[in-house]
Amino acid sequence: MPGLKLADRIADCLLGGALGDALAGPFENGPAGQTFEEPADLWLSDDTQFTLATCEALIETDGTADPEAIAAAFARWHRGRRFRGVGASTLKALRELEIGGHWALVGAAGERSAGNGAAMRAAPLAFVLDPDEEDDRRLLRDVSRITHHHEEAVAGALLIVRAVQHAAAGQPLADLPAALADRPPDCLCRDRLRAARGERLSPQEYAGRFGASGWAADSVPLALLAASRSREFVQTIAEVVGCGGDTDTVASMCGQILGAAHGTAGLPEAALKRLEAADEIRETAASLARVAANIRPCTPSPSPRRI
Repeated sequence: MPGLKLADRIADCLLGGALGDALAGPFENGPAGQTFEEPADLWLSDDTQFTLATCEALIETDGTADPEAIAAAFARWHRGRRFRGVGASTLKALRELEIGGHWALVGAAGERSAGNGAAMRAAPLAFVLDPDEEDDRRLLRDVSRITHHHEEAVAGALLIVRAVQHAAAGQPLADLPAALADRPPDCLCRDRLRAARGERLSPQEYAGRFGASGWAADSVPLALLAASRSREFVQTIAEVVGCGGDTDTVASMCGQILGAAHGTAGLPEAALKRLEAADEIRETAASLARVAANIRPCTPSPSPRRI
């Protein structure tokens, strides 16, 4: 939505992600074709909690994406039992951080570390990093590798950062698959986004062909595809739920993009009033906006360029 301030974009990105997480959470790991019914209680999962912990670290460091500080925030939240529903790769990292492991070494490696745990918490980095800059891409990679060492997981996080920047710059969400499908790096996430763009796949068609699991190459393109469709927020989340699989994380990533694009006007007010920790999210967003405003405007490159 044109005219939204940076503070609004950040708040609505975080609220949209949290709302997607809470609305789709009860349907996680359900079958394709399941029917969505709005939950009575809107509880957050680790998708939103890790995002908020990332924000906390960014605020403490005046907007610097310092992997050591972010890892310390994760460890602090873990000790406080503030995470809910943590995946295996991330839990491994948290346990090792808690006993003094180095942030660069605790993350899971191998094929099982190609999950979406880095992508689900990457949205705040869109407001402090420029993925067209080599140093910032390196920081994004380091932050991702706190929990996930696989390059596909890193690529998924990069796609989410680019997507949130696209949305926050006021560019049409319908253009999202085309805008990102030819951007580096070369990865399976990008290959699937290209296929979805070229064949004009619906989210259900995409999930039927490639899957809707917690692997980054399944879920990140699905989230981008769902966000690119011109639908009301809850209807979009219902469409994600109908794909089955890792519904809460896909809906959270999709909701972050929708919130950054459309602002609070695009989020259901009644649901926001019932959302767990909504006031905390708004306060965190306001603090992050104050530090992000001193770094750089959140605008993506006008056209793809090789890096």
